[in-house]
Amino acid sequence: MSPFIAVDWGTTNRRAFRIENGSVVATERDDRGAANVAADEYDAEVAGIRDRLGDLPMLLAGMVGSNIGWRSVPYVAAPAGLPQIAAALDRIDARTAIVPGLSYRDGLHADVMRGEEVQLLGAVAAGLVPPDALLCQPGTHCKWATVQAGAIVRFTTAMTGELFALLRAHGVLSRQLGHPVEPGAAFLDGVTEGAKRDLAASLFAIRARGVLGIADDADAASFASGLLIGADTAARIEPGATVHILADPALGALYASAIDALGSTAHHIDSQAAFVAGITRIQDLAA
Repeated sequence: MSPFIAVDWGTTNRRAFRIENGSVVATERDDRGAANVAADEYDAEVAGIRDRLGDLPMLLAGMVGSNIGWRSVPYVAAPAGLPQIAAALDRIDARTAIVPGLSYRDGLHADVMRGEEVQLLGAVAAGLVPPDALLCQPGTHCKWATVQAGAIVRFTTAMTGELFALLRAHGVLSRQLGHPVEPGAAFLDGVTEGAKRDLAASLFAIRARGVLGIADDADAASFASGLLIGADTAARIEPGATVHILADPALGALYASAIDALGSTAHHIDSQAAFVAGITRIQDLAA
């Protein structure tokens, strides 16, 4: 395969890779996410990436194709795999294209993703997960995707990370949540409480436990994180399930700890390897 550039363009950050024969030979990361780039700046941004990584064809994935990005690209409806995504690339010009992202609807439930689909399906393409699997991609908005025969058939986004950040910054619990989150006993106690799925009441109990001296506020952030992750995890899995996690080591370890505590098994997947495999396969299919 001819060399090309792949960009994983998030909301706040972006990563660009020069890929040759399926391997990354150069990379860069910066804070020029879609929220930090005006619509009329993308031509210059793309030209700058080419100046640094090579004058090559380029695939752009993630929020660059959203309504806060370069231009809004229609989603591909799930179920869908990499061939369907490659067929729906939005061409900026002959050498530049945007990956479309996925949508899902089931009754009143609706969901979307941009960029995560490349990693999730790339994990399958790279043989990192089986073609029938449950995948979890933790983050500000945690993605849970069911893959069958190598295609994403349904998925759910949980605002777990964003809720934790909001609780930490605002409201009655903010003074108690300043300590680091540790994957210890307090976190696991939170997972157990979160699995009861009485989230609103369990969150206020953090306040009461501190006021009454029942729990040390030094453990409050770990407990709150466990509470949110436990509620999220318990809603997605049955005991005995196998979950493949694509995340940075610290956040992935928290989700793995929660999954194991709730009677299932977690496997860590290299998210960069998954992205590179997915975007390379899309480039190959679109060539």
